Amino acid sequence: MSKKLTLGLMLLFVGVQVGVPQQLVKAQTPTPTATTTKSICPAQLGTAIDTIINRPLFNRSRWGVLIKPLSSVQSLYSRDAEKYFIPASNTKLLTTAAALLQLGADFRIRTSIYQNGNGVFTVIGRGDPSLNDTQLQSLVQQLRQKGVTQIPQLIADNSYIQGDVVNSTWQWEDIQSDYGAPVNSFILNQNIVGFKLIPQTVGKTPQLVWNEPTEVRQWLVVNRSVTVAENQPSYINISRDLTGRILRIEGQVSANSAPYLVELPVVDPDAYFLRRLRTAFNQEKINLGQTVIGHSTTNQQELASVQSPPLGELIQETNQNSNNLFAESLLRVLGGQSPVLKNQSSADIGLEAIKKNLTKLGVDPTGYQLADGSGLSRRNLISPEALVQTLQGIAKTPVANVYRASLPVAGKNGTLASRLRNTPAEGIVQAKTGTLRGAISLSGYMNTPEYEPLVFSIMVNQSEQPASTLRQAIDEIVVLLTQLKPC
Repeated sequence: MSKKLTLGLMLLFVGVQVGVPQQLVKAQTPTPTATTTKSICPAQLGTAIDTIINRPLFNRSRWGVLIKPLSSVQSLYSRDAEKYFIPASNTKLLTTAAALLQLGADFRIRTSIYQNGNGVFTVIGRGDPSLNDTQLQSLVQQLRQKGVTQIPQLIADNSYIQGDVVNSTWQWEDIQSDYGAPVNSFILNQNIVGFKLIPQTVGKTPQLVWNEPTEVRQWLVVNRSVTVAENQPSYINISRDLTGRILRIEGQVSANSAPYLVELPVVDPDAYFLRRLRTAFNQEKINLGQTVIGHSTTNQQELASVQSPPLGELIQETNQNSNNLFAESLLRVLGGQSPVLKNQSSADIGLEAIKKNLTKLGVDPTGYQLADGSGLSRRNLISPEALVQTLQGIAKTPVANVYRASLPVAGKNGTLASRLRNTPAEGIVQAKTGTLRGAISLSGYMNTPEYEPLVFSIMVNQSEQPASTLRQAIDEIVVLLTQLKPC
């Protein structure tokens, strides 16, 4: 993901230590143990997989596995495939499939500035997760090129996405971390702000420098960190109060080391957007007067606009880098394509759209229950069967290639870049990872060397084992699949 919180940083929020965010985990998993068998018949596959899953260290773990030929309804292996598991980021497989089916690979999200007959300007955001300062500057430059030098009043219309900016089922540490950034109509710079701690002489407080100077006034910072000798490690704890605006910094930064980088979600995304927009107007020497959050539809003419990359590229970021913000934005954009009923949020309507589109694919609607679009919620429940049905169903559609290309490739890119390297699975597996504490998953496709193409879903829940141990076992199963041959 483009939000790169240093993995060594363990954010501490109100006394709760936060682990490495699920979408940033690039597993340093050991190479799966090589098997002595170079090929395996389908009839032998069950015994081989059971040997891995039934190890004593997994006695307390719950496994769900389904493996099928891509073009067949017959299972090569199944264990609790119809039962519910917490899927973590495998949820994104459902969200992105539904978005592609409903919107198409060429769909783009538009951000616009309008002017009505009374000279009032309105900026309308539609939840583009890729919008950044460069595009914001382009919007303002378009106005300048049309002779606009003064805007007495600007209305920021945030009505496109309705509902809470963060999911009510997310945990406290999630919404205080960069991987749980808020989602609204105006997403800018992925709704993340950052700062760096620059070491000083030993014993002195490191200098705090915000990446965006306008943000320094938005926080009350209590910096109790210290610069230590070069031979000592750097570590920083960040705590925030319930308002989210008081930052307490503790820990140490090694002298003469590189600046220590920290990224945090913005507290008020609408206000953040307007601050950055005002900066853009100042740079173009356009006098911007009052800005208000509101809604205006009277006699509007579009004067400036920017568009997101095509949806095919947005889902590539979503799946390859397991970007939660992108997934949650796409969920709400799905909702924005349908009429909003009273007391319904865009996310709720998006969840209904996912079910409608997946049912058309042949996915059993009772095979999953979703609470969000990213997998960050532990209230998500999906069966391996539903994931395999999704993967098989979309493989028969015109968007099959776009969807498959969005998935990480084993040993090559995304969240699989450092997994399955130097194994027979490298380069021939395209799959989505998922990581929450105690819940690890991997679902996707394999082009086997001597067997027909496969689709698989492997999920582990309720495990006390380290994520690396669970991933290694999953990867051993994946390597077994590469050894299949007809016999």
